[in-house]
Amino acid sequence: MLGRKVSRQASAVVTGAGSGIGKAFALEIARRGGKVVCSDINLGTAEATVAEIIAAGGKALALQCDVSELAAVERLAAEAEQWLQGPVDLVVNNAGVGIGGKPIGEIAIEDWQWTVGVNLWGVVHGCHVFAPKLRAQGKGGIINVCSTASFAAAPLMGPYNLTKAAVLALSETLAAEMAGTGIAVTALCPTFVKTNITRDGRIAESASRFAQRLMDITGVSADSVARKTLDAADRGQLYVLPQLDARLVWRMKRLAPVSYNRGSGLIGRLLAKTNNA
Repeated sequence: MLGRKVSRQASAVVTGAGSGIGKAFALEIARRGGKVVCSDINLGTAEATVAEIIAAGGKALALQCDVSELAAVERLAAEAEQWLQGPVDLVVNNAGVGIGGKPIGEIAIEDWQWTVGVNLWGVVHGCHVFAPKLRAQGKGGIINVCSTASFAAAPLMGPYNLTKAAVLALSETLAAEMAGTGIAVTALCPTFVKTNITRDGRIAESASRFAQRLMDITGVSADSVARKTLDAADRGQLYVLPQLDARLVWRMKRLAPVSYNRGSGLIGRLLAKTNNA
């Protein structure tokens, strides 16, 4: 249990804050009295998030940042500290991209590189730049947005699964390294959240339609996910599985891994037939 609630009156940096879960985090942190640096590769969407925060009486700054580039994240940290007039004490590594619909071997190498660059290296860069600063302060938190894909290993999602599994492992490692330091490390692993990731990612058309239908039916709001995750960070909680289906997959994968894998493979083959139809 941490002594201070990291989500209250935070000096925060949120990546991918222009839409979806990142935007929800930025708005909720501002509601909790925090000042928020909203970064996104698309400056216009980050500015739109900032406009909402300011209209509600909060304080926020929009910055453009391509998290796949270390130098860009280093600039983000420096500009954030300058605007905040002090250190950052909450970092939300959220920026990510969606990809899926093809088996390994048919996914273009360029798509692998793009996904790894944003989803994995983006979080590595965020942790590399901000973790030493937080450790020196002895307070604060890092939230890494993973996914149920980090342990579900669903077929036709190779690059996405790979990057999210690596981010979960990174979060677990960082949590161990930060134990006893006063720094909360939290890994968010949701299933479907109502965002634009299926439309904006590189996902095969039929798979995108299927994912969008599931999202419409079972997806929860990004706002609710952000609230639950920030509350969990306040408690010093590492894993956040905000939905029942995420928790069911977590248990199934561990209690019956062989049966789970066979069932997952069957679903993958059915989806592959749909994609090729």
